[in-house]
Amino acid sequence: MAKVGLKKIALIGNPNSGKSSLFNSLTGLRQKVGNYPGVTVDKKSGILKVAKGEELEIIDFPGIYSFYPNSSDERIVIETLTNPKSKNFPNAIVYVVDSLDIEKHFLLATQLREMNLPMLVVFSMADLAFEKGIKIDTTIIEEYLECPCISISTRTGENLEVLKLQIENLLSNVVVASWSNAYNLSETEREVSNFVVNKHKDIGEYIGLQIAHHYSWLGHLNNSQKNTLRKKVAEFDSVKYQIRETMDRYNRFTTLVKKATKRISQGRPGYTERIDNITTHRVIGPILFTAIMLLVFQAIYAWAEWPMNMIEETFIGLSSAVNSILAEGWFSNLLTEGIIAGLGGIMVFIPQIAILFFLISILEEIGYMSRVVFMFDGLMQRFGLNGRSIVALISGGACAIPAIMSARTISNWKERMITIMVTPLISCSARIPVYTVLIGFVVSDTLRWGPFNVQGLAFMGLYVIGILAALFSALIFKWILKSDEQSVLMIELPKYKKPMWNNVFHNVKEKVWTFIVEAGKVILVVSVVLWFLVSYGPKGSMERTAQEGIELAQEYGYSAGTTQQEDLLASKKMEGSYAGIIGKSMEPCIRPLGYDWKIGIALLTSFAAREVFVGTMATIYSVGSSEEERVIKERMAAEINPATGKPVYTFATALSLLLFYVFALQCMSTLAVTKRETKSWKWPALQFTFMGAMAYVSAFAAYQIFS
Repeated sequence: MAKVGLKKIALIGNPNSGKSSLFNSLTGLRQKVGNYPGVTVDKKSGILKVAKGEELEIIDFPGIYSFYPNSSDERIVIETLTNPKSKNFPNAIVYVVDSLDIEKHFLLATQLREMNLPMLVVFSMADLAFEKGIKIDTTIIEEYLECPCISISTRTGENLEVLKLQIENLLSNVVVASWSNAYNLSETEREVSNFVVNKHKDIGEYIGLQIAHHYSWLGHLNNSQKNTLRKKVAEFDSVKYQIRETMDRYNRFTTLVKKATKRISQGRPGYTERIDNITTHRVIGPILFTAIMLLVFQAIYAWAEWPMNMIEETFIGLSSAVNSILAEGWFSNLLTEGIIAGLGGIMVFIPQIAILFFLISILEEIGYMSRVVFMFDGLMQRFGLNGRSIVALISGGACAIPAIMSARTISNWKERMITIMVTPLISCSARIPVYTVLIGFVVSDTLRWGPFNVQGLAFMGLYVIGILAALFSALIFKWILKSDEQSVLMIELPKYKKPMWNNVFHNVKEKVWTFIVEAGKVILVVSVVLWFLVSYGPKGSMERTAQEGIELAQEYGYSAGTTQQEDLLASKKMEGSYAGIIGKSMEPCIRPLGYDWKIGIALLTSFAAREVFVGTMATIYSVGSSEEERVIKERMAAEINPATGKPVYTFATALSLLLFYVFALQCMSTLAVTKRETKSWKWPALQFTFMGAMAYVSAFAAYQIFS
């Protein structure tokens, strides 16, 4: 956790520069993830403890190419650097450059140097540069930028300790001399810059120029300041002077960079190009991608079984221990039938979620995911999407919230809106618990197709259905939404490299922990509320329905004390509870889908978050049941409809539920983020309605056909 008053180091660099790897190496486990003020973009910060015992806060800013941003994420950096009063404004800058291609990174380096803050340039991936036969003369770069430079490798640990000392020394430079190679402003640029500087006082000439370029969207300026600037810069051609500055900088440093970069040998042959001939091939590429995704879903089932069983047994043992320690009463029931049952029903699926993130993180680390974006751009265009939309769609397999936020990198309004609208149709990790429980009622776990478990194939099939639904919906929106903007895809294909296991670990830890905390908070509240609703009811209601249960048991011929009688009594007693009354009121609407009032309760509570469905079923079926130690799947499988004597969870009902959860937008947080990104309730309302209609119609059709 970052502490108030710590000196701040801004970690800045282009996308794919090795910045995140360096952040993980410097901060280790001393990290936290929050949000920048006023936006939903993730803010990563961590603590670096230097030799003298002092702690520094490292802020990992979003990747950016220059001071002229093209996306919302990039704007965060400019927003912060143009506002010295910001709580995230740095005391010093560590700028990360990819050693394999320093010219591309040098534009931003020269712009950052204009801020006259203590600055250190870090050339990352030194080991890969060595393999390529590339040597960087840091002395030439130091003389030009007038700041220290160092080559490092987070993979081998080369110079990391030296870097920490350099960062510590960086902060000893309280006053930094103006850069002698600074950009020469034109008369017009200097005039508007001086106007801004005179208004703000605490900024330099170059930052004044940047405010003049970007004042219309800078959040730290109030309306009065924006109106004043608008009048002053009305004749200022911002685009013209952005081009002038960029060309001027390139003209001055291009020769210098070539002089500082030497190829001492040919290094390894171009393996990246040879691999790309396969991975981005028009025919082989998509087949390979499909095969990789199939292996991912097979691994989720194959690798997760043992840890899931262990977690299951742990919660069963915990519930038994609490029952043996505490006396019978409302508090012990709350713990065992409410909190432990609810949390246990969701924590058991953490191994599957961790495996999903682990495998996707590896694909990102080696550079494969960028190829996926490039490869599917043409296909995405046909559906009104952009190549970058594939990032949102794949990210949606983890969580729709960051996936929707990632659409900010799409500059075309229509493509961005379509991406936001259809991304929640991609099955997210919150659906995994629901799928895992219900697939067992549709496909036997003993069925195999060659080397493949059929349940794993069915699991992937649900993802395929979501993908097809997203593409079909995108096509509909392509016809409905109108825009004259041109579609453009600009993406960097990084070199293939071995995964940084440290990065993979941190990514899995961060995502899983976020899932536990975010889902846990919701589930805890829902479990407690639900326990109350199923344990209590209007005066005399539960007693009356319990008596009806006794009479029905006699009618069905169930002997006293048998499992059938106790389950029937528990079910009838629950009918008289507050939860039963709510579920009964919903039953006419959901009965055509094959659902009873208990499933109705789970549907209602899972609108808070889809994963709550399993916790809800665990809570419902643990209350009053004589078989509390059965796992949730076994308990649901044993549920019998007293009126028909048949299982509640038939093939038709389970298939109906699966399709409902594939399509339904049961996530309040996703709706909130859609509203935040679109700045209107119209789009989330439309999103909720069309996905809800798809869910109801498909579930209705499945049940009516297969029942």
